[in-house]
Amino acid sequence: MRPVWSGSLSLGLVTVPVRLYSAVEDHTVHFRQFQRGTEDRIRYRRVNERTGKEVDYDDIVKGYELDSGEYVVVESDELDEIAPGRSKSLDIESFVELAAIDPMFFDKTYWLAPAKEEFERPYALLLEAMRSSGRAGIAKFVMRGREYLALVRSGEGVMVLNTLHFAADLRDPAEQLPDLPAKAKARGKELDMAVNLIDAMSDDWRPEEYRDTYTDRVRKLIKAKKKGKTITPATEPGEPTKVVDLFEALSKSVESGKAKKKDLSSLSKADLDKLARERDIKGRSKMTRAKLEKALKAS
Repeated sequence: MRPVWSGSLSLGLVTVPVRLYSAVEDHTVHFRQFQRGTEDRIRYRRVNERTGKEVDYDDIVKGYELDSGEYVVVESDELDEIAPGRSKSLDIESFVELAAIDPMFFDKTYWLAPAKEEFERPYALLLEAMRSSGRAGIAKFVMRGREYLALVRSGEGVMVLNTLHFAADLRDPAEQLPDLPAKAKARGKELDMAVNLIDAMSDDWRPEEYRDTYTDRVRKLIKAKKKGKTITPATEPGEPTKVVDLFEALSKSVESGKAKKKDLSSLSKADLDKLARERDIKGRSKMTRAKLEKALKAS
């Protein structure tokens, strides 16, 4: 794997050369574009709007539009010259409790590894110190001509770097959303039942149990169309819950949540079928016991 950035991690007077690697892999199904009814590809080109001629990438510069309608032209090397942190430094400025950071601030995830074997000792020392303290470092660095705010934390045998949004990047919901439920009040019994529902559905975080089912269905669609077949459409979303039915819907959800937490292997096939009927699982009547368990776990 090739690093996406290299530089030095600095903590006080301790400096460790490091390399940054992407920790996330894209599994999205990517499509090409065609004109309908033909095999003609659709392509995008950089075209001079006055002459209509294509322009080489090297001949393109950036322009910032002023209020007057005129443009200030800026060359790429001029942007590189003013970029902060041109020394390739990742400077930790402070340490914070990880739980204190709102998830809204998190952007992308990377691994931060020592650049060479000779730097493993100070790297391992900082890694263990962060693990023992339970804190993460806040830092800033420049990558590809842009300054990033970052969180450096201890992972499983490797430092993890999360790029963060700056506070100015986050919108204020009160200013952006006109229909916030400011007037709606939570009623006592309904609130208690909603809390019970959360308790009934609470579980340990097991990320391996979750997968991108939409991408799986896209791949199945492609295979089916290749063979001239069709696939079963996904289930339509449920109807909005009416206010008068809210308490009843919460009550049924609590019972369903409690049942879901039980060990399904201890239930009879009749009980599994009843639970599948409550959750409106399609094709349940033709399912074996094992298939019913699998469908219930996935629901």
